[in-house]
Amino acid sequence: MGKSLLDALNVRVVGTGRSYLVLAHGFGTDQSAWNRILPYFLSQYKIILYDLICAGSVNPDYFDFGRYTSLDAYADDLLNILDSLSVDCCAYVGHSVSAMIGILASIRRPRLFSKLVLIGASPRFLNDKDYHGGFKEGEVEKVFMAMKSNYEAWVCGFAPLLVGADVPVAVREFSRTLFNMRPDISLFVSRTVFNTDLREVLGLVKTPCWIFQTTKDVSVPTAVATYLKNSLGGRNTVVMLNVEGHLPHLSAPVLLAHHINIALSR
Repeated sequence: MGKSLLDALNVRVVGTGRSYLVLAHGFGTDQSAWNRILPYFLSQYKIILYDLICAGSVNPDYFDFGRYTSLDAYADDLLNILDSLSVDCCAYVGHSVSAMIGILASIRRPRLFSKLVLIGASPRFLNDKDYHGGFKEGEVEKVFMAMKSNYEAWVCGFAPLLVGADVPVAVREFSRTLFNMRPDISLFVSRTVFNTDLREVLGLVKTPCWIFQTTKDVSVPTAVATYLKNSLGGRNTVVMLNVEGHLPHLSAPVLLAHHINIALSR
């Protein structure tokens, strides 16, 4: 990557507070997904925002298909950003895949993270013998085929399904950032996410975790929140958000900000 990582991933630090807060977005979005959450925290924190390497807002030439085959490479990026900014401790809010990236980073550098707030997190999306991840193998292959054959049509169907709630502005926003992703990168990252299984390492997390789960999320069954609470190694709290969908920061930002604030102040 020719550019520095901070430039390439559009890293920004905003806010006037003293302690650091990282807001890390999930698959199919970019840092703009936090726009409605930001105002609630600008006076309390220095907020670090960045785009995942796969986001449509990042030059696709930077995406290294050989490197980003697992979430470990994304955790490397996160740690490199924090090191470049000379951050020695931060609270971390991660949505979906970034929740799992935060988990991996905190295992490697436990002292760097004071707290993890995990929104719509899942250590494994596929069902297993005694584990309900929400998806069967065959279903996922159908998703990949739909993405491959007609990416635009797939986005038009997938965005409202994932947003879940009847919030047209959230559907439009999620559709916009999904369309911005290059289809081959989107498919590659989806495969990586669905092939990920972090169940074995959850016990290594000693950072206190707040697990945020909406009451109806097509991609993460509510049982996964309980599984995370019982499997993560530190003190863990589950917060059920009485809203639908996988993207509460887009569909119910006021409610989500309220609960993030409680989690960070405890």
